[in-house]
Amino acid sequence: MFPRNQTTRSQGARRAMRDISNNTAGGDANAKNGQPNVSKTRNGALAVQRTVTLESRDDSAPVANANNNNPPPPPAAPALAPQAPVANNYMAPHDSANLSSYQYSGPPDDIDERDSDDPLCATSYVQDMYEHFRIKEPSTSVRPIYMEDQQYINERMRSILVDWLVEVHLKFKLVPETLYLTVNIIDRYLTKTEVSRPKLQLVGVTALLIASKYEEIYPPELRDLVYICDRAYSKVEILDMEEIILKKLEYQITIPSAHAFLVRYLKAAHADKKIVQLSCFILDGTLQSYNMLHYLPSQLAAAAVFIARRTVGRNAWSPTLLKYAQYTEEDVMKVARAVLAEKSDQSTELRAVNKKYTSSRYGSVATISISSSF
Repeated sequence: MFPRNQTTRSQGARRAMRDISNNTAGGDANAKNGQPNVSKTRNGALAVQRTVTLESRDDSAPVANANNNNPPPPPAAPALAPQAPVANNYMAPHDSANLSSYQYSGPPDDIDERDSDDPLCATSYVQDMYEHFRIKEPSTSVRPIYMEDQQYINERMRSILVDWLVEVHLKFKLVPETLYLTVNIIDRYLTKTEVSRPKLQLVGVTALLIASKYEEIYPPELRDLVYICDRAYSKVEILDMEEIILKKLEYQITIPSAHAFLVRYLKAAHADKKIVQLSCFILDGTLQSYNMLHYLPSQLAAAAVFIARRTVGRNAWSPTLLKYAQYTEEDVMKVARAVLAEKSDQSTELRAVNKKYTSSRYGSVATISISSSF
């Protein structure tokens, strides 16, 4: 159990989760009216496949207008479905003028060639794995409509819960995949079951337990989970909720998460440490947003890499990313605009991701001005 001087939450976050659990504060009727009475990796670092190189022919051309001070673009249109590869060009260009774009200007790299002798990289079938992920992701993703069926909670409460889980995840030093699986389990469970306000945090901490058992070598102990909830729930209640969630999800826990796609895209992007940290910062920020559920995990991962590359002054997209992500620059740009628009509208009380990436441990990338000139 954590000692008191290593508490997992700030006092503000502690009060926020108490208010979510308080069924009498303000009445449940306020939840649907948008007036809830609430305030608020082993390292979190990304385990990128093998080593990545900074320089590549993919980035030989300069980026145009990378530092313009244009106003932020409007939100994006609805998400586009994943597109199938097209022979030679990998993606069908939107029009003949786009053929002059840098993404079509050169041959893509074989990002698995240098790891072909390493059995841990599974280079002989890694591409087949990601093709399977692309087929499966629509069925394991959740669209942002389920709050219409929730009588006692709303999207703001979900955001505060995820913000708290980011802090807990960081304190326990869990791997990144655990956080993404936790949020996915919460959303999929809420699509199937109406949850009361006092039980929302119980669902969140139980989802973290399930995800930890799935992803971690040493998952958190039950007594620690009871402690981080200020003993609002007992061990028995957490175990009972674990059984309920697993049965409701029919024990379907395996998902192709946005983080899984990000690992692959960062390798295709020849990412350095700064791009890795920026991409993780941007992608983690999408977890708190209910509206980002409009987009598939692969789209959000591609948008995070797109924004990070532009921010550090490299080409936003490349022939190699076109091949392995199977999205064109134009398609990714629409999602990237939506991500940045949502980030700019995010409530100031959701501080966990910014606090995490302000630390020098993560390169202090939260203090970097994100490029929005596209």
